[in-house]
Amino acid sequence: MELKKQGRASLVDLSDTLGVDLYHVERQSQKVVSDDPTLMLINGEIMSQSYWDTVTEEINEKLQERSQIALAEIAAQLHIGSELVISILEPRLGTIVKGRLEGGQLYTPAYVSRITAMVRGAARGITVPTNLPSVWNSLQQQLQEMHGASGVSVEGSFFQSIFNGLLKEGSVLGSIRAGGQWTPAVFAHAQKESVNAFFSQNSYIGYDVLQKLAIPQPKQYLEARYPDGIALDAVFVHPSVVDMLDTAVGDAIDNGHWIDSLSVLPSYITGPDATRILSICPSLQKAIKSSKAVVFGESCVFSNMFIKGIFDRLEKDMDSFGFGHTVGQGRPVNMNLGSEHKTGSGQYSDTKDLGDNDASSTGVSSDRGSKKKRGKGTGSAKGGSLEKDDDNEESIPVKGKKAHRKNKDAGSSGDVKHGGKKASEKMKESTNIFPDELIEQKVLAVAPELEELGGSDDSNVPLKLLSSHLRPMLADSWMKKRNTMLSGNAERRRRLLDNLQKQIDEAVLDMQLYEKALDVFEDDPATSGILHKHLLKSMGTPIVDKVLLTLDKDRKLKNGMEVEDSEDEHIQLSTADRTSLVKDLPGALSLKAQALIEALEGKRFNSFMDALRDILEESGLTFKKLDKRLERTMLHSYRKDLTAQVSSENDPVSFLPKVVALLFLQAYNKALQAPGRAVGAIIALLKDKLPASTYKVLADYHSTTVKLLALQAAATDDEEDCASDRMREKKEDLEERLMPELKSLVLGTTKE
Repeated sequence: MELKKQGRASLVDLSDTLGVDLYHVERQSQKVVSDDPTLMLINGEIMSQSYWDTVTEEINEKLQERSQIALAEIAAQLHIGSELVISILEPRLGTIVKGRLEGGQLYTPAYVSRITAMVRGAARGITVPTNLPSVWNSLQQQLQEMHGASGVSVEGSFFQSIFNGLLKEGSVLGSIRAGGQWTPAVFAHAQKESVNAFFSQNSYIGYDVLQKLAIPQPKQYLEARYPDGIALDAVFVHPSVVDMLDTAVGDAIDNGHWIDSLSVLPSYITGPDATRILSICPSLQKAIKSSKAVVFGESCVFSNMFIKGIFDRLEKDMDSFGFGHTVGQGRPVNMNLGSEHKTGSGQYSDTKDLGDNDASSTGVSSDRGSKKKRGKGTGSAKGGSLEKDDDNEESIPVKGKKAHRKNKDAGSSGDVKHGGKKASEKMKESTNIFPDELIEQKVLAVAPELEELGGSDDSNVPLKLLSSHLRPMLADSWMKKRNTMLSGNAERRRRLLDNLQKQIDEAVLDMQLYEKALDVFEDDPATSGILHKHLLKSMGTPIVDKVLLTLDKDRKLKNGMEVEDSEDEHIQLSTADRTSLVKDLPGALSLKAQALIEALEGKRFNSFMDALRDILEESGLTFKKLDKRLERTMLHSYRKDLTAQVSSENDPVSFLPKVVALLFLQAYNKALQAPGRAVGAIIALLKDKLPASTYKVLADYHSTTVKLLALQAAATDDEEDCASDRMREKKEDLEERLMPELKSLVLGTTKE
């Protein structure tokens, strides 16, 4: 009865109306619904199909009035869920309900047609890739402006659904990607035509052009569209570009020239892309395999004929790779081969030739003593060649050095042991012999057209790479010349060092002999200082200059440098010259030489002798020690020579230092070298050692000589006549009275 009256009945209301417990009502309701398929039990209510037909008719009437009804509104009015509303409406769409269900909204066909027309018009009006959700938003705003706040609200999904239908039936043309990105067919066609036009006209197209045309993944797009094209890093080129470059490169190689591919290729192709194009040029690949060409940098191709021509010219001009300079008193010195020497740290540095100056030693020497000691080495002397490194190509033995001969034998096995080390340092050595900057200058001198390839600090610049390619070739050529010269220099080095050893033997023995006299003056600091400095200047300076010049000449000969055989024995080096020579000596030898120079400029002769001993031992030379027997022999020879000089001397001024030296020898049995300003102090020291008569004559002689020298120094033109008379008197007094008397006393004592 309730269903017939209203079409739906609530079980709760039935329980109240009938006065029956809800439990029994639910049981009977389930039985009724199961027996009648036109009924349904939902959420505690029984509803009939006729009820839904009536409801849907009402919904249709309202829809036709409003053009759109929201399902949520219907569900709220009927007090049912939206899912139930959809399940009721869907079977009746097109029959009872004249409308379309979309996105939670119910629309009339007229409204759907209107929206479809808007979507079609918007889609056809789009000519560039567009995000569809933004289009739907624009359409929604238009609808709101047309109908106001009470207007129909359209969901974006409804627009999208209509659009998909139009796309499927072909009403709109184009493609859609995930995310709603719409590309109209007219735009795709314009893209294709633009790409075709640009590529056909220019034989290339840049990826940036495709990106401006909104083509994603431009490289893949072009590779798929033009299978024969070449995809480079920045552009896509036609095979004709490769053919053009291949022809130009082939001509350059065949004619023995070089070519920068960037000068042939269009301006839009950069270095990395030029490298890629070169890699697929058939003529270049063939030339590289046959060693006819080489690529430097990203774009430059050099034929080996061109490189060989530059090398030949540089090889002929190799002697000019050094720079001349002067040493000493402006004497010019030339470097004939760019060379290097090995330092103590194992590094190589450019060297400069220095002139070879030999300075002779002074003083009285004993040939007999020198010959006695020749061939005997001292225990403190170090063995080894002049430069102690494992890379020596030869060892120059020093006469009388057993340890030196042993080192020579060890050197030959050391060369084998360290062969790997030499090989690993070959490139480093050649780099320092011929620095890239120097080679670049020489290359530009013979091939100035290559200047455009430089001008950058980048190591990948073609000019730098060409210099690096030429460097080992030049180094090999230089080493061959150097080795040829070394083989001829070996005997010269032996003679040079033997000659130095002989001179050192004589000079060292003389210096040790005169050094012993310095002990007598230890209680007189002033005189002692004068004598120390006199020995350093008169005997130390010549031997230092001789040692430094000889070691420098030996270094040059060892390094394959040309050295003249001139003997400049009377040229004295300045301090700057000595320092310059020292800097070119290797490692520890340079340090010892610097210490020798400092000792020479010092105040103690014994410190100088220690420094001299150190550098001689470091050089593999002998420092001959003065023993008692040799000292007696040398003193005997010295006494004999000095006595003869005193006896034959006729110059009164020159006679004084010689007779004082002879008297000092008689008194202390020590050889003495002293300057004129120390004679007075020496005579005072001899007072207690000489007979009174001899001392008186010696003192008078000294006093008269000092007065004579003072008159000579003070004489002027105005007083010339008067001074000449006084000087003549003094000189006559010395020659006629004091000199004969002093000779008689001294020589008589000597004979006794």
